[in-house]
Amino acid sequence: MSWPVAILLIAVLLVAGFLIAVVVVGLFDARKIRAAADQADDLRRLVRRFEQLAETTLDAQQRTAADLAELRARTASIEQILRTVE
Repeated sequence: MSWPVAILLIAVLLVAGFLIAVVVVGLFDARKIRAAADQADDLRRLVRRFEQLAETTLDAQQRTAADLAELRARTASIEQILRTVE
């Protein structure tokens, strides 16, 4: 094997190694980007669920407050009736 052929072979191997390294790095970056996108989607779902739970809790609190106001009104009317009986 002559020197020019050996140098050419080494150059081809270096270029092939460089291309393989670029492909591997690209695959790792794509995987990392996909993982970050999945994590962002999970976070969006979690925020959406939290908002739904917050709305549900607010509705329950408002219903409870309305029920409590109604009970207070009934209690006041019962107290008024008991005062008139005495």
